[in-house]
Amino acid sequence: MTKTLIRFKAKLFRPAESEKAGSWTFLILPKTASAKLPSRGMTAIEGAINGFPFQATLEPDGQKSHWLRVDRKLSKSAGVDAGDIVTLEITPAGKDTEPEVPTDLRKALAAAPKARALWSDITPNARRDWIHWIISPKQPETRTRRIKNACSMLATGKRRVCCFDRSGFYSKSMSAPKAAS
Repeated sequence: MTKTLIRFKAKLFRPAESEKAGSWTFLILPKTASAKLPSRGMTAIEGAINGFPFQATLEPDGQKSHWLRVDRKLSKSAGVDAGDIVTLEITPAGKDTEPEVPTDLRKALAAAPKARALWSDITPNARRDWIHWIISPKQPETRTRRIKNACSMLATGKRRVCCFDRSGFYSKSMSAPKAAS
């Protein structure tokens, strides 16, 4: 099976709210490019930005498209910065990349052997859905409650988060960052 090469141009933006000024940029895929991807949810990709190769996971923007976080290392290597129009060539990755497990969830799983066992057995995509469901609320109390509920559900054999909108379009639980002005 041949991979579909998706080519497009996009503008790099600096996020309005960032823990460190200048630490990263982002771009939003044109809807036509996003529509060629296999999922409206998070999608692992490989490709090149201005000819520089990279691997990443696209995030859903809640508008039936995706956005890409471009960290400082990739920006520097590709010679790009906020305000630049960049050329991308991407393809869906052959293998799902492992999501980064937040520290609070990792600790909870370590304390729950049955939940941890199922966590190890589910797909990276399913783990990604659980993580997004856990980190999407605005209130810390909700996040804490979701971690507890996730461990309980995993321990009883639940492999997927029920009714989780992977695109963020219906629940508005995911979106691209706001661009700095």
